Amino acid sequence: MTGSTVVQSPLPAVAAVVTTTLAAEPKTSIVVHVAGAVMVPGVRTLPAGARVADAVDAAGGAAPDAVLDSINLAQLLDDGNRVYVPRAGDAPVAAPGVTGSSGGAGSGAPSPTTPVGPVDLNTATAEQLDALPGVGPATAQAIIGHRDQNGPFPSIDALGDVRGIGPTKLEALRPLVVV
Repeated sequence: MTGSTVVQSPLPAVAAVVTTTLAAEPKTSIVVHVAGAVMVPGVRTLPAGARVADAVDAAGGAAPDAVLDSINLAQLLDDGNRVYVPRAGDAPVAAPGVTGSSGGAGSGAPSPTTPVGPVDLNTATAEQLDALPGVGPATAQAIIGHRDQNGPFPSIDALGDVRGIGPTKLEALRPLVVV
């Protein structure tokens, strides 16, 4: 927020305008989306500094078929995160748990679009696809372009028809995507 204050000078007819910038107020709460194997999935407001375990609790706790050992319940949450609790039988994911938190690759915190659970090729955004290992912005756009031009992917194997995805990349992505 920017404000202006007029300061009178001791000299007649001289005034100075002082512009101040106020620091943003620290957030006292965050909003997260809790999905997957929880009792009451949905959007929850939590105190700043909340962890994945707090989000699961706020969603009524884990469902009986939840696989809590596959997520980091101690991970800090940021405003706008999505917490996905996988179910028994879900496709394995490289780093399930939270998406939408701050931090970059290698920082110990997930990137803003770290995939939480399997990414649906037929509904994923460019950001979600770009967060998959080995998929950059150009390949993410190629996947979306292929989907727009040819309709929904009928199978994960059809991902191999996308420019930039060869057999090795397809096999690496197979456990991370669904149709």
